[in-house]
Amino acid sequence: MHDDLIARAQAWLAEDPDPETRDELAKLIDAADIEELAARFSGTLQFGTAGLRGELGAGPMRMNRTVVIRAAAGLAAYLKKQGPPQGEGDAGLVVIGYDARHKSEEFARDTAAVMTGAGLRAAVLPRPLPTPVLAYAIRHLGAVAGVEVTASHNPPRDNGYKVYLGDGSQIVPPADIDIAEEIAAVPSLTVVSRPTEGWDTLDDSVLDAYLARTDAVLAPDSPRTARTVYTAMHGVGKDVLLAAFARAGFPAPALVAEQADPDPDFPTVAFPNPEEPGAMDLAFAKARETDPDLVIANDPDADRCAAAVKDGEDWRMLRGDEVGALLAAHLVNRGAQGTFAESIVSSSLLGRIAEKAGQPYEETLTGFKWIARVDGLRYGYEEALGYCVDPEGVRDKDGITAALLITELASVLKAEGRTLLDLLDDLAVEHGLHATDQLSVRVQDLSVIANAMRRLREQPPTELAGLAITRAEDLTQGTDTLPPTDGLRYTLEGARVIVRPSGTEPKLKCYLEVVVPVPAHADLPAARAKATDLLATIKRDLSAAAGI
Repeated sequence: MHDDLIARAQAWLAEDPDPETRDELAKLIDAADIEELAARFSGTLQFGTAGLRGELGAGPMRMNRTVVIRAAAGLAAYLKKQGPPQGEGDAGLVVIGYDARHKSEEFARDTAAVMTGAGLRAAVLPRPLPTPVLAYAIRHLGAVAGVEVTASHNPPRDNGYKVYLGDGSQIVPPADIDIAEEIAAVPSLTVVSRPTEGWDTLDDSVLDAYLARTDAVLAPDSPRTARTVYTAMHGVGKDVLLAAFARAGFPAPALVAEQADPDPDFPTVAFPNPEEPGAMDLAFAKARETDPDLVIANDPDADRCAAAVKDGEDWRMLRGDEVGALLAAHLVNRGAQGTFAESIVSSSLLGRIAEKAGQPYEETLTGFKWIARVDGLRYGYEEALGYCVDPEGVRDKDGITAALLITELASVLKAEGRTLLDLLDDLAVEHGLHATDQLSVRVQDLSVIANAMRRLREQPPTELAGLAITRAEDLTQGTDTLPPTDGLRYTLEGARVIVRPSGTEPKLKCYLEVVVPVPAHADLPAARAKATDLLATIKRDLSAAAGI
């Protein structure tokens, strides 16, 4: 086994085109570091509906140029088997975008080279830009597919490879399986043609078209007075968001200078995700200085949007479900027509808002690859800070347009002498207080997650926090409206719990919601106290049941 591992590493080294990872791997082979080599050669990064995502480094279990070239070759083979686009005689166009992480630009150029070598046309965005610009560009340019090189809000050492098809939304089964089979069929990098030229580097006209499209997000005569603090979280959102805000006529956001410009090392945060503890500390410090109406944050590839408000004497992040409900209520008030959709792990409040407005409502599996495919979609969101507010423009979550819409809402409320918190209070009185929380466990050993899921399936709880479980569903079986997925859903009297492994991180995620009736505004403090207590008790009981 030792000799076989060294042989596989040497074979990988022989065709690795990257001097950095070649040097890294050569040192591991010379040192006969069997433990580290085994970690890198114990399998391959799995290509799925999230594409690829993993730690940078040499070997098939890491993100590197070899893995990306193979992935691009598999995607190209898949696209060619689909045939040319209807009405076109030539091969289709593949648009490629990338963020500012380590190796992102190299991975984008490698992808363009592979597509060109395979006889497809390739076009690369002009520089690191938000993921929604790539999602927009696919349909704007009539491409057959798009690739975004990004690891979104993962740690600095990670990168990823996200694939979209020509409808502008991310791949879903069976396309992911078919592409994975084509990747596995690539025998060697020596058979993958990679010319050094032949693809296009786009100019700013695509970005200009994306910005022009943002006009459709806002109401024509809405107030534009809300003042904001903005952090790009060391990512690529700043320039595009500032341009969009200036175009809309909002006051220029006060920037969190330490996090404004792209930096692949993300030096001020442990995890570059607005939801993570401490990530918003610098933004809140800026807000205490400048006293804005709202704090806005994007994640590093700017497809997510976080919002924070002053609550009493200090600032707090709104939950993704709170922003999701606020945006829905705002669109309903503006007369929006169409289907309101969300993932099953998001708050059921959206369904209540849609029902009262007489609009269709749908639940999907987790991920915008599902939400974006809902027929007649007008608005979609999921609790992990993802919002699709203009599906005709971008069929994916878009942190730039979501920031515009929440700032418009803050401006409307400001003109009425009210705040986002006042509107949340109104929604609680109208529909019941929908309080959500999450139990999220990050692990080093993935078997911890598998063991927890197995334990819950073999010994399912019958109650949580004293609330009887009225329905327990194993989502691997699918439902009348959902395809199979690895998850468990418990319906309780006045509460709901969903347990699932994360699709992009080594985490077990448990999504909790309780609904407490609120007869009048005066009853809100008591309802909040009850909800807080229930959520804490459900979390404790669920932890015990799952053994985590």
